Amino acid sequence: MPTHGEENPTAQATRIVELLWRHALPAKPGARGPKPTLSVDAVVAAGIALADRDGIEKLTIRAVAAELGLRAMSLYTYVPSKDALVVLMVDAVAAGDPPIPDTLPVRDRMIAIAAGVRAELLAHPWLLEVSPWRQVLGPARMRRYENQLRAIEDTGLSDLAMDRAIAVLTDFATGNARLAVAAAGAAAQLSDADWWQVHGPLLARVMPAEDFPLAGRVGTAVGEHHQAPADPDGAFEYGVATLVDGILADARA
Repeated sequence: MPTHGEENPTAQATRIVELLWRHALPAKPGARGPKPTLSVDAVVAAGIALADRDGIEKLTIRAVAAELGLRAMSLYTYVPSKDALVVLMVDAVAAGDPPIPDTLPVRDRMIAIAAGVRAELLAHPWLLEVSPWRQVLGPARMRRYENQLRAIEDTGLSDLAMDRAIAVLTDFATGNARLAVAAAGAAAQLSDADWWQVHGPLLARVMPAEDFPLAGRVGTAVGEHHQAPADPDGAFEYGVATLVDGILADARA
């Protein structure tokens, strides 16, 4: 039996799929020796908690093992690698999706699709750093896709257009969440008011109002309204409503 370090990519990919669908597969006969003291679910939950608290860059097998009071090598009893753990974490987070009530108007259901994706990313910003975020085919991610499709099934869109609509809403929500996370991080380092106090005098000299009349007028209006250089929440509300109206118009065409 190969060790975790010797496992070939195909075998590891198969193992990851088995772990993702572990609750749907029949239990394997127990191996000889002492029984595991934890479960895969517990390891995944510890990984999520660590990434939420410290960021995905701090996620290592050793760090998760320490969270659980284990030695690093013992964690490989549950997951074959850090990559496998991250895939399991991505799927586990999706299990927390709130339902999209079918009693809502279709426009509100479509907005809820994007809002759900955005809320997940804001709650777990490390997802924005995970490359397989959209390629995890676990039970929770597949259930999400099924529920999203069900939410827009009565729009009149073709099957291909339904998939594209979900992709567009997801991409917009992801981009907006990335902006919101970056804005929050920047504000934590230096407030917008302090930033303008430091840089405002210099900018006023190098950006005279007569050279940038529209930018100055609109920028002033935005700053006075939002008390910040940007408003990710407002941009999301405006953008998702505009996107949904366009998709529905296409469905009616």
